[in-house]
Amino acid sequence: MRWSRSATVLSLLTACLFLPHIVDSADEKRISIYSTLANYTLPVVDRDGREYVGLLEILEPLGSVSSRIDSQRWKLRYKKIEAEFTVQKTRARIAGRETDMTAPFILENGRGLVPLSSLPTILPKFLGGPVTLRESGRRLFIGGVSTQVTVNLVKTTPARVLFNFSAPVNPTISTEPGHLRMAFTRDPVVASNTQWKFDDQSIPSATFTENNGAAEITVNSAASLMASFTAGGRTITVTNPPPLSAPTPPNTAARAGTTAPPPGSSAAAPPLVGGSPPSFAIVIDASHGGAERGAALTNDLAEKDVTLAFARVLRKELEARGIAVVMLRDSDSLLTVDQRAAMANARRSALYVNIHAASQGTGVRLYSASIPGGSGNRGAWIDWDTAQTSALPTSRDLVMGAASELQKRRIAVRILPAPLRPLNNIVSPAIAIELAPPSANVADVNSEPYQQPIAAAIAEFVATQKARLEAAR
Repeated sequence: MRWSRSATVLSLLTACLFLPHIVDSADEKRISIYSTLANYTLPVVDRDGREYVGLLEILEPLGSVSSRIDSQRWKLRYKKIEAEFTVQKTRARIAGRETDMTAPFILENGRGLVPLSSLPTILPKFLGGPVTLRESGRRLFIGGVSTQVTVNLVKTTPARVLFNFSAPVNPTISTEPGHLRMAFTRDPVVASNTQWKFDDQSIPSATFTENNGAAEITVNSAASLMASFTAGGRTITVTNPPPLSAPTPPNTAARAGTTAPPPGSSAAAPPLVGGSPPSFAIVIDASHGGAERGAALTNDLAEKDVTLAFARVLRKELEARGIAVVMLRDSDSLLTVDQRAAMANARRSALYVNIHAASQGTGVRLYSASIPGGSGNRGAWIDWDTAQTSALPTSRDLVMGAASELQKRRIAVRILPAPLRPLNNIVSPAIAIELAPPSANVADVNSEPYQQPIAAAIAEFVATQKARLEAAR
């Protein structure tokens, strides 16, 4: 019988290599593998109460490998090393030597599955070098490829926390009230500590966790946080953004419908002034910008660049339909989420559209706000964290309608609520649009042929809602 590759295995491996970060199914188990040749992610399956992974799929990116089935035996050749595994046996023969595994070998549709916990025993016999498995987080390191992180607090005003890495990193960064999260899947980041405590009230602590093939650093703060990259991606600085410089209301009698300042901020958002409301306009907010790059979609493509490109395409489509547009960011500039909300609220927009981009999944995701509990209005002020409450029913209707328009044009779309700032802080109807790649080539998310039909669908739907939005103002 000739040695051959399985087409199923190849297609599965290809899918895993091009989807290196969080897949759409949050319940899917996976293992991330780091080596000098490739970093990749593979699915993990549960069998008889134990976790298993395909051995051929692990070895394929590292060198020539083939397999064949001989009755109840699965025979594998990696480069010049031959191995034989027997169905439902815990002992295998690799390079002429017996090797014991922690659970029986499983053969499933031609795939050879080995226990996850046995990888540190099995793989060195093929690779000839050390293999480290961080089993609880499902992260496998082949050779000395780990990227170490050290942390220190710089007592400036505001305070800064510096995360220094032994090699450049490209995490996915997300923010929410009280937290900034840096998720590492492609980067083999490890830390000697799981928790750091800082002698600073504004940024008291940070944690390091590993789970389901990813490492995550979470920085905790009572206020909003921002991250910036220096030293070629080897240093990430996390700090509280400077207070929003804005005029203080001339008296304490606040106008009804004005948002209260964000908790912990010494400066209020610019109050709405009296007089006639501004003309009907859509506010487009391209997320991130400046030192805040957002997600690293590829080695050369940052989220901030995709969001700005799509914002410009959407503006063009809206203006072609006679709808005025206000761009909060039309250059590579940095705005805090509080500044974005304050600017949108001061403009009293008919609709606020926040734009994001991701490398995971495909198509478009549409978000409306998820309002936190435990907050409420304070007198004539609308609570900052729940400012969206009165507009939320309209926002949800708009998300549903926009999704319907996208579906008519055969554009894949999902609808999700999310505690995504600054949606919660916007007083007018507010939605967020997140673009994911149309194919395995992540860079296609930034192509105009992909973005234009999406922008046209959104603009067409907004045009149909103009009368309703004008009436709501």
